Amino acid sequence: MTDTLIERTLSDLAFSLPGSCALFHDYKLDFCCAGQRSLGEAASEQGLDARRIAQELQALPPANEQTDWRLTSNDQLIDHILERYHKVHREQLPALIPLAERVEKTHAAHPQCPAGLTAHLKTIQEELEWHMCKEESVLFPWLRQGIPLSHVQGPIGVMRHEHDEHSQSLAVLADLTDDLTVPADGCNSWRRLYSGLEELRRDLMQHIHLENNLLFLGANHPA
Repeated sequence: MTDTLIERTLSDLAFSLPGSCALFHDYKLDFCCAGQRSLGEAASEQGLDARRIAQELQALPPANEQTDWRLTSNDQLIDHILERYHKVHREQLPALIPLAERVEKTHAAHPQCPAGLTAHLKTIQEELEWHMCKEESVLFPWLRQGIPLSHVQGPIGVMRHEHDEHSQSLAVLADLTDDLTVPADGCNSWRRLYSGLEELRRDLMQHIHLENNLLFLGANHPA
């Protein structure tokens, strides 16, 4: 069983094993933009013990009933992405940016102050908004109409490239914040900021995962 898990792709494991995404976050395994790699390949690239990770995957408790997005129509999947991710990102960033600005100003002299974080979040907001608008106005309507994926590979390629850029932005975010580590003497605002950023990071990766590894591959089919 362990060997079988090691041979499966990160995206397949993320879809089929509840709790696997949280485990991949803990190990910093990219299951969204690099989800087509096997667990063994991904672990080897980062010097991780694939067998240990596979054993932890095996030990994950069964989750409560949840939607298997592989068994939904394009309309259902797109509606979910719009409601759960596009809408939520548009709420997250306007709340996080002023909080980041407050932390930067209040703790400018602190050695762990995330200098430049506010500006970086504004860039993420601008780039993500433009990306989501293109999906909502162009690509998603085409996919709802049932236009063959072979006819929309150009726009899909652009979206995938922008997803890679979002992933790079998350890497910069980690660098600016010491991987979202609040200093021991960090105030409540600092803690709320990093907690919100962790939620944003996990949501954005899950968002990209659903698009890259399901919607853009045409891998979802109604049961």
